[in-house]
Amino acid sequence: MSNLDWSTILPFIFACLMGVAIVIYVVLDGFDLGVGILFGVASDHEKDTMVSAIGPFWDANETWLVLAVGLLLVAFPFAHGVILTALYLPVFVLLFGLILRGVAFDFRAKVPVHRKHRWNRAFFVGSLLASLAQGYMLGIYVLGLDTSLAAMAFGVLVALCLAASYAAMGAAWLIYKTEGELQHKAVRWLRATLVLTALGMVAVSLATPLASPRIFERWFVYPEILYLAPLPILSAILFIWLWWQTFHLPKEGDRHSMLPFLTLAAIFVLGFAGLAWSFYPYVVPEKLTIWQAAAATESLAIILVGTLIVLPVILGYSLYAYRVFGGKASELTYD
Repeated sequence: MSNLDWSTILPFIFACLMGVAIVIYVVLDGFDLGVGILFGVASDHEKDTMVSAIGPFWDANETWLVLAVGLLLVAFPFAHGVILTALYLPVFVLLFGLILRGVAFDFRAKVPVHRKHRWNRAFFVGSLLASLAQGYMLGIYVLGLDTSLAAMAFGVLVALCLAASYAAMGAAWLIYKTEGELQHKAVRWLRATLVLTALGMVAVSLATPLASPRIFERWFVYPEILYLAPLPILSAILFIWLWWQTFHLPKEGDRHSMLPFLTLAAIFVLGFAGLAWSFYPYVVPEKLTIWQAAAATESLAIILVGTLIVLPVILGYSLYAYRVFGGKASELTYD
């Protein structure tokens, strides 16, 4: 195969790998960020159980964010510079939130009981800040990194909706991992957050084609509209089905307790697929394609070798952790 072929194929491969890392991060770290957000409405005893439900997984979940940002940096350095320059402040807020929740996660287990509530509050604030920052960045990115007042207002709307979406993911995870009164509460939390989750997906779906004539034509011309119609239709069906399920959960014998989480994960994947179709082949909307932003072909070849070693390791230990710590969350201890 000629060098010209590799210069075309390698950027596409890395764009796919980065997309996979992002969507896995959103699904997995989404639920533990969501559990942190739900700290704001949980009792002290429930918070210990909620931490037990995410404790074995949350570090591994954040690895996917490191992988996604790392791939953006080494494979698309020009895009990395443009995107992070435009989103400098929300990236700072995101990192501050992730650091705060990480510190709070450990300190809440080591401080005297009468000070534990401070670190519970810090865990909630860190989770909320990280979620809001991610949502704001998504809103600004969808509008082509626009920084006008209208774009910032849209970013705030998406930020609130993404935080609600993560809370819904957290509630769905708690339905699977807990039982008793907390599980019943999680069902009510899921029902309350689904509305904003749906609103956020609708807002992004409408704004994306309106922000660019090119994207509008990719969605609303024949025959593409026929091929793409299943994405929003299936998403709407899954939302309606999940909303109906919230009135029938938990079921006797805890049957199908994993289905709400899997349903939300499927909705997120469908939404990401729609965004990927909208922006391809651009990595910076309407400014840089994946080929214009890519590093040198020789560099990409070397990076690919490393990625093919690291990626199975991340997948392997993630799957192992979820297998070992499957089932209901046990009582939290620090012995």
